[in-house]
Amino acid sequence: MSLVSFPNNQEMDDAKLAGAPMTADEFTSAELEAGRRLFAGEWRFVTAAGTEASLPPMQGTEIAFAGRSNVGKSSLINALTGRKALARTSRTPGRTQELIFFAGTGDLRIVDMPGYGYAAEARSKVAAWTGLIHAYLRGRANLARVYVLVDARHGLKATDAPTLDELGKAAVSHQVVLTKCDAVKKSDLSARLAEVEAALAKRPAAFPRVLPTSSRDGTGIPELRAAIARLLAERTATQISPG
Repeated sequence: MSLVSFPNNQEMDDAKLAGAPMTADEFTSAELEAGRRLFAGEWRFVTAAGTEASLPPMQGTEIAFAGRSNVGKSSLINALTGRKALARTSRTPGRTQELIFFAGTGDLRIVDMPGYGYAAEARSKVAAWTGLIHAYLRGRANLARVYVLVDARHGLKATDAPTLDELGKAAVSHQVVLTKCDAVKKSDLSARLAEVEAALAKRPAAFPRVLPTSSRDGTGIPELRAAIARLLAERTATQISPG
């Protein structure tokens, strides 16, 4: 099976040092098309896991989406897959209390993680969610990356730190995606991107570039799809490399 041609490590390092958001210019037309095809097929709900024992068997390659409650995870998943109601959206923070698994026509699996930072929930429930997330992150060999969603209007908050800390401790590759960028002025968005990337520079397991998106107007969705396609191709290339 032939793989899409991607920029080499030096080109990627140069791009990372540039400090600008990832844009369509950083992806080849082949990558953008690979991203489109990756999400163009049918997507379906697979299962929901509320405990470690109920986690489904590892199958395919998983990417997970994490973030504060009401950050727009469900809306972003729907935008990525081109489905209006694949993932449930709600005005009620903390509604998603399980790991929700979705599958497409290929090997890719999407995992919608429980929202965090909602103080109204009982401590016992928050502790149960935390234990489930820890178990998932530390025991999922097919987990390629966790995308941590951050509201562009507010940037990183103290409630994001525990999740980022856990991802770092578990050595899980993760990348920040800004949501709701349509609600921020371009000048303010540039400052927000720089601010978040500066914070991520202190976290070795974090991908240094931030992806700006908007589920409402589609900003950044093709680029996020292309980034995921690039990630999967690089993972495949690593797995089939001799030695």
